[in-house]
Amino acid sequence: MSSALYQEHPIFYGYPQIRQGPETPPYIAPPSNNPVLRGLPLAIVGTITTKLNLIASFLWSNAGFGILRHIKELDEYEARYDPTVIKLSHGSKGQPIEESVMGDAGTDDPKASNRHYSAAYYTSAYRAGRLTPTQVITGLLEQISAKKHHSVAFLQIIPEKVLAAAEASTTRYKSGKPLSSLDGVPVAVKDEVDLDGYEMSLGSPVDFTRKDGGTSWCIKKWDEAGAIIIGKSNMHELGLAEGVDTTNNNPMKGTPLNPHNPSYYTGGSSGGSAYAVSSGLVPIAHGADGGGSIRIPAAYNGLYGLKPTHGRISILPSTSLASSCGVMGPIASNMTDLELAYRILATPDPSNPASSLFSPPSTPPSSKTLPKILGICKPWFSTSSPCVLSACNAALDHYTSLGYETIDISLPYLQEGQLAHALTILTEISTGTPSSALSSLTASNKILLSVGAQTPADDFLLAQKMRALLMSHLAYLWRKHPSLLIVTPTTPNAGWPISGGEGDLKYGVSDANMSVRSMRFVWLANFTGCPALSIPVGMVEPELGNGPKVPVALMAMAEWGNEDGLMDWGRCGEEWTWRDGEEKVWKAKGWEDAAEWMKG
Repeated sequence: MSSALYQEHPIFYGYPQIRQGPETPPYIAPPSNNPVLRGLPLAIVGTITTKLNLIASFLWSNAGFGILRHIKELDEYEARYDPTVIKLSHGSKGQPIEESVMGDAGTDDPKASNRHYSAAYYTSAYRAGRLTPTQVITGLLEQISAKKHHSVAFLQIIPEKVLAAAEASTTRYKSGKPLSSLDGVPVAVKDEVDLDGYEMSLGSPVDFTRKDGGTSWCIKKWDEAGAIIIGKSNMHELGLAEGVDTTNNNPMKGTPLNPHNPSYYTGGSSGGSAYAVSSGLVPIAHGADGGGSIRIPAAYNGLYGLKPTHGRISILPSTSLASSCGVMGPIASNMTDLELAYRILATPDPSNPASSLFSPPSTPPSSKTLPKILGICKPWFSTSSPCVLSACNAALDHYTSLGYETIDISLPYLQEGQLAHALTILTEISTGTPSSALSSLTASNKILLSVGAQTPADDFLLAQKMRALLMSHLAYLWRKHPSLLIVTPTTPNAGWPISGGEGDLKYGVSDANMSVRSMRFVWLANFTGCPALSIPVGMVEPELGNGPKVPVALMAMAEWGNEDGLMDWGRCGEEWTWRDGEEKVWKAKGWEDAAEWMKG
């Protein structure tokens, strides 16, 4: 092979059988068969569904989950329950994180309408003595406390812990000994991991806090790097946006509204984290992604979101409700911050059987000799809204001008695969949620968990055979095109309007049709364990009302372990959005200029 990075043949653990999948008819968007419920009807159906298995069984069948029984090719595959594939080596070594130049985060000039304050802005100001972490954090806490639209993005903040961390960081800067490029940088952490001293509710009324305390490994790495954790960010109840719903609508805990257009959702389930970054409160936030829950909020809020390779980032001692689909990763306002945050989160955990086998995060040697190939499954790609297609095609033209080659690829059983993913993650979350908690949940989640509990073992097994089929076909594509990135819009829709207004925010809504549509492209990376990156590429008119424009995003999915290829691709796209004359993406209308309050 001509590629410098692949000439020594990467070594993998758990690589799937390399096998081309069956030829299937071109993808056609599925019909909208599911009823949309809101208000009193939703509450009634939610209650009835928990008490009558007949209703839950009907909804399970109506969703189409039984379709896998009719795919004979699945008999030829062994079930794959865990999509972890570990790249053990890529040849020559890269540079340690702190020794590498990770790129230009762009201007931090608040007059630049499409640029946020970056982590480098904070750390450079600290080193120069213009600001201290204590000043920044004090002002930030005051802003969050004073403004309800900010406070709803957080489920718990412990001011004394946050201020103590800021004071410690201030002392380190005064002595000239910051811990890392994240020292003193404010970050938000989604309420889906353990954080010592904090409760964990997964955005629900249920207490999931570990009795023995402790902090999840990946978050501990941020803490050890000196990042100032502001608090636990809001999320969709139980993270069910990770595989079934994608709004971050949370009637129990409150719903943060999209800073670009408050008539739209932030997306979920990492909606609180995305809000915190998009509104300018923090430059970086932690998220979790079991079915697009990092990438969809990043897309809806004009941000960068990375779903890493399955198993790479450890959350021990925490456990996941969606262990075969869910991963942790960062959301950021620029690619440099995203990469920095990711590389620290991805520090291998010696106590985690999967994470410990991954190579330590580093900036790899130059990959400029790699062939740059973007694979597009046109029948799938083209089901997006016209405004989404226009923005994404313009971005693809830019990549072509940089030397990327676009090729047509085929992907089998996309509709059936999405159903297999939804069946899997819904069953996992249903199984992991205490049955005693069901009565305390929102009506929409009562329905979802009751439906998930109906999955027969045979159908769950068939879903894992579908996972194996898809992973084998992807392995075939990457053997044929080693550096291939599979490119789609992040979502086929430009955001998700709050169509039911205040009623939907107060009582919730169950719209499985829109959920399935919004997840049309993102699910594949979760189900097969591949890394994927969402980047903003445009702004379009809203479908609802006459408010501000909403963002559109493009996504690339790479081979297992090839986050570095995604980073290169993301930086090329980022540069295009803010250095090529006409602005293509800009800060949210609700963005806060931190310079106005951070000096206290």
